[in-house]
Amino acid sequence: MENFGDSTYNQAMSQRGLKEAFVSNLNGTSLQEVALGSFLSPVCLINRGLILILYHQAKGTLPLPFPLISHLLLDFSVLILPLVVSCTVLSSILLQVIMSLTFISTCVFCYINRTNSHPSTRHSKTTISTFLQSHVQFNQVPFVTIFRVFVNVKTAISILAVDFSVFPRRYAKTETYGTGVMDFGVGAYVFANALVCPEARRKTISGSRMNHITKQLLSVWPLVALGIGRLVSVKMADYHEHVTEYGVHWNFFFTLAIVRVVASMLLAVLPASQSWVISLLIGGLYQFTLETSGLKEFIIHNNDRGKNFLHANKEGIFSVVGYVAIYMAGVQVGLYVMQPRSQVKEWLRALLNLLFGSFVLYAVLYICQALVEPVSRRLSNLPFCLWSVAQSLFFISCLGIADMVLLFSKRTSGCQCVPSSWNFHKKQSDSVSDKKTDEIERFCLVQAVSRNQLLFFLLANVMTGLTNSVVDTLSCSSSFSVCVLLLYMFTNCFVIYVLHLCGITVKFW
Repeated sequence: MENFGDSTYNQAMSQRGLKEAFVSNLNGTSLQEVALGSFLSPVCLINRGLILILYHQAKGTLPLPFPLISHLLLDFSVLILPLVVSCTVLSSILLQVIMSLTFISTCVFCYINRTNSHPSTRHSKTTISTFLQSHVQFNQVPFVTIFRVFVNVKTAISILAVDFSVFPRRYAKTETYGTGVMDFGVGAYVFANALVCPEARRKTISGSRMNHITKQLLSVWPLVALGIGRLVSVKMADYHEHVTEYGVHWNFFFTLAIVRVVASMLLAVLPASQSWVISLLIGGLYQFTLETSGLKEFIIHNNDRGKNFLHANKEGIFSVVGYVAIYMAGVQVGLYVMQPRSQVKEWLRALLNLLFGSFVLYAVLYICQALVEPVSRRLSNLPFCLWSVAQSLFFISCLGIADMVLLFSKRTSGCQCVPSSWNFHKKQSDSVSDKKTDEIERFCLVQAVSRNQLLFFLLANVMTGLTNSVVDTLSCSSSFSVCVLLLYMFTNCFVIYVLHLCGITVKFW
């Protein structure tokens, strides 16, 4: 009996070692391939909207029949499924996948514009000019919500997919230097949180600054609790860990909590309108410290993790500095995006400015990589901060332009109740149209995830652990791996969707 127990233990330890080795010592992919992936979600978003417009033109009505399940299946098939297959079995032909979907979108878009029944939209120059002058209204911050949702969704897919052999190793987190898709994911997650923080939304500080800081300290307790819960569960279950990612005891929940508190303390004494200056100073001074002291060598080469807490968790502790720089840049972008705008042309100009900012930061990144050092998520160095912000701006610009295409399609087709960031301003309220729009939004998966984003992230983490405990991810075939990933994502989406339909918002504070 003892031999059987020892054999089982050794087998478990061997399996854990294999899984740890599977996600270790990786070098990532090119900046261009990560940027290329930014086009997939916007194209999927356009396709979802065009499908609904086609149905509306054919039947003259929305929502779809049996809306409780049909809209979930449509959103999952058009928005989630392409993301899963493009980072697994179709990863080698990502460009062809994007081009094919874009071609389909273009054909449907042209068909809708040619078959529209509005005489005023027959002359393209007049149509575009009128469209740009149009006034729009919105309930949530345009395209920021979609950006945050897709960052969450892609993160949920990646944290399980990385354990399967069908997931390309170049997409996984890099060991020391390099740019993996999952490396961008952590930077984008911090950036996404900063976009909607109270400072970015121009919320005034009530009471003294000390009370404000205390309030922020108390507000992050759910993240601290989640971090402790993850730490305890991982150690008790003897779950495989990539130690050089954050350290022995550290995890991303702790990073999110500390970044939020540190940023709040900085913004309590410094003007939020100068967040970009603070971001550059933090990133620049941290890089200077890495280059002129022994900090870089300590983080990368010193493997004496048993000495004390600092040695055991050096990556997690010191990378916080870089993430604070990314967060401060996100606050600046949030302030810019949330400026009051009412016309389409004003929003289009804002999108083009964000795209231009991305190109400028990419140019600075190339110079920085050539003169200083490559991108390193492990160090969270200046090139990593520049890349995270540049790629986030590029992704958010692509999503915004996709939303603008949808808005134009809504104008030319006369179907105003398709989910998008904007709706055209109405001089007189149409209760029937407003009711239909609200109904469509109610059945929208993007809105469901947006409503409970932290819960979705937590659920994905729990489901990842459960899946790993049931499935031998390393030995699965490609087709079985994709099926598991799709079932996992459908379960996550279904739970969040049901909560949304029931009007339940799960908040921990």
